[in-house]
Amino acid sequence: MGYTPDILDTGLDVVFCGINPASTAAAAGHNFSSPSNRFWTVLHRAGYTDVRLRPDQEQLLLTYGCGITAVVTRPTPRASDVTAAEFRDSAPVFEAKVRHYAPRVVAFLGKRALAAMLSRPDLEWGRQPRGIAGAQAWVLPNPSGLNRNFTLDALVAAYAELRRPDGDAGRQ
Repeated sequence: MGYTPDILDTGLDVVFCGINPASTAAAAGHNFSSPSNRFWTVLHRAGYTDVRLRPDQEQLLLTYGCGITAVVTRPTPRASDVTAAEFRDSAPVFEAKVRHYAPRVVAFLGKRALAAMLSRPDLEWGRQPRGIAGAQAWVLPNPSGLNRNFTLDALVAAYAELRRPDGDAGRQ
C-alpha cells in the first residue's frame, strides 16, 4: 500500500489541507516531514497541540480534533508542480472526502488549491465567505520552508486566529 497524506476521522474541528504531498513526505511516509517545514512548530505554538509533535506522531493530531489531507494526492518535489487543471480535476473526489468526514473547518494551506477549485484568483487570507462541501473554509499561509513571505511568528498568528472562538476551530 502506498503513502496517503490523509489523517482523518469524522467530525474533526479542523482539517489542514495541503496542496499535495511533498516527495520528501511520500518517501518518509509522514506529512510535513521536511526539516525545513514549520507545520508542527506552528500548530504547537498556535495552541492546537500541547506538545510539538513530530511527523511520525501525526496520528496523534486526531486526539486534538485536527486532521490532515491534500487536494491533490500526487507527490511532487515542489507544490508549484501541481497545475490549476489538476486541482480542478481533483476537486470532486476531495469534496466527497470532506462531505464524508464532515469537519467543521477545512483550512487550506496556501491560496492556490482553493483559488483553482473555485476559479477565484482573488482570495483573501482567513475565513472565506463561502464554505466547501459543508465545511467552513479558511485560507492560511503555507508553512513550507520555501514560503519565506511569512515569518514563524506571522504563521503562528494566522493559525491562532482560526482557533479564536469566532474562528470556528479548535477546542475551547
